[in-house]
Amino acid sequence: MAFWLIKSEPASFSWEEQVKNDVEPWTGVRNYQARNNLNAMKCGDRALFYHSVTEKRIVGVVEVVRAAFPDPTADDPRWVCVDVKADGAFLNPISLAEIKADPALENMALLRQSRLSVAPVTEEEFAYLTRRGQWEKAQ
Repeated sequence: MAFWLIKSEPASFSWEEQVKNDVEPWTGVRNYQARNNLNAMKCGDRALFYHSVTEKRIVGVVEVVRAAFPDPTADDPRWVCVDVKADGAFLNPISLAEIKADPALENMALLRQSRLSVAPVTEEEFAYLTRRGQWEKAQ
């Protein structure tokens, strides 16, 4: 199992919409490195769901339930998406400011490549953040 962080602007697609829709294709990625990360995702991988732009905080966890396939919102089949399923909210969302201030997270890809919309997360970072955020795993 691998771990990731995926970003979405809440005005475009929010955690609440993810929960309501349950399974949703993660479309619209148009960065080559982020696309390569989507291609690397496997069923069963987990991703931190990050509200970007206005909130800048991790709000929940999703599970990858379908590996990369051509993004239906793209004209070029080289762009891909994955299907993700809501896997529980953070009772205590973790802000970007908190992440930046935490020495345990200083090497996180989110901080090193802040513009990347799909980034890897280490197993240790994932475990630490889900504990800190009080992840309420879906039943």
